[in-house]
Amino acid sequence: MSQAEFVVVANRLPVDRVVDADGELSWRRSPGGLVTALEPVMKKEDGAWVGWAGGADLEVEPFEFDGTLLVPVKLSAEEIELYYEGMSNDTFWPLYHDVIAAPRYRRIWWDAYVRVNKRFAEAAAEAAAPGGTVWVQDYQLQLVPKMLREARPDLTIGYFHHIPFPAYGLYSQLPWRKQVLEGLLGADVIGFQRVADAGNFARAVRRLFHYTTKATGIAVPLENGTTRNALAKAFPISIDASSYVELAKDPKVQARALEIRQELGNPRKILLGVDRLDYTKGIRHRLKAFGELLEDGHVGVEDVTLVQVASPSRERVEAYMQLRDEIELAVGRVNGDFDTTGHTAIRYLHNSYPREEMVALFLAADVMLVTALRDGMNLVAKEYVAARIDNRGTLVLSEFAGAADELASAVRINPHDIDGMKDAIMRAIQMPPAEQGKRMRALRKKVLDSDVAKWSESFLTALADARTVKAARVARR
Repeated sequence: MSQAEFVVVANRLPVDRVVDADGELSWRRSPGGLVTALEPVMKKEDGAWVGWAGGADLEVEPFEFDGTLLVPVKLSAEEIELYYEGMSNDTFWPLYHDVIAAPRYRRIWWDAYVRVNKRFAEAAAEAAAPGGTVWVQDYQLQLVPKMLREARPDLTIGYFHHIPFPAYGLYSQLPWRKQVLEGLLGADVIGFQRVADAGNFARAVRRLFHYTTKATGIAVPLENGTTRNALAKAFPISIDASSYVELAKDPKVQARALEIRQELGNPRKILLGVDRLDYTKGIRHRLKAFGELLEDGHVGVEDVTLVQVASPSRERVEAYMQLRDEIELAVGRVNGDFDTTGHTAIRYLHNSYPREEMVALFLAADVMLVTALRDGMNLVAKEYVAARIDNRGTLVLSEFAGAADELASAVRINPHDIDGMKDAIMRAIQMPPAEQGKRMRALRKKVLDSDVAKWSESFLTALADARTVKAARVARR
């Protein structure tokens, strides 16, 4: 297998496996901002991407796709259950999202997590050229940086954490807290969504290892008595904003937006929520606030409709099955109480939709509700803003979403404060066009100026600086 100067390591490959009616196998590019952001870099550097191919026990040799070498990592059905559904999504996910749901700590899950991380690290070590750069993505692979450094000390290693990093009082619950920090400190650059996340990580390192931490990085001791610098800082991720602008200009998408309004009975205002079906998104709180507005008589179904898109997510995890039941019960109760023959209070859509349909929904919606209880970033908030080429619409945004740090002109809410959320929704519904325009122009400037290309560029610049420092240190020996 040929080696690459630049290697991305992620839980999934940037392609989806497609089997047609005749049983023929092919691959198609996965949607998503990370794939879009890294595509130019991968082509420029003749890069490689290490990841799981998406099915149990798939034996797939490395192959080239659209100028990038893809290196599949095999996972058994048991490893998918233990490493992915168990440790990643039933331990790390709830723990890192402020224990909104109770994390479970099982040693058999941890053992599988270590084993699978080692397999990813070995694949990356084999794929990377001498003196190359490896960029590891997200919480499923937190042990890979240290494993890579031990196997290939010549590499420059980056890691980006796409979800929140919790305060030490929560993080300290983790039985394997030291091992995870050691894994992450194997990277030269450790990126987080928010300044607060980077701060939480640095505080955990100080509490558990007593390493010196500064804004310029963390001093990680080496065996020879010296230290090396691991930079831990915020690199807020973004979206491919121009693609949303182009879709919003498409006459077919604009016509579909008008059609959506007609299908909903042409209400005066449309509220929109777009989320994965996840307990971190605050969907139950949103439904409760809207139901109370209907009950109080502040809004009526003839005038205001809530469209809730809830994409299927982790359907084999018990907490997610229970969440779906609770949400669908809440939707049924509100609709049963307030629907008329011509109007529906909540149009609930448990489905995933192509980007064109999502942009049409963004254009149709007068108010976007992002009520996350905890979110690394929340790119839907940025997608809505990018699509609003008319400078209309209002974003109601949870202060606990990472996007709140950047999107200061949104109407901010604490989703736990139901009365405050109700007030914010009414304010958004009644907001004059001039105020909408002022807020949306400021939001759009931020999103368009700081797109996903800027995010990857800033992280890769930090990695290049780390590589330069490393080369200088080696030259002094």
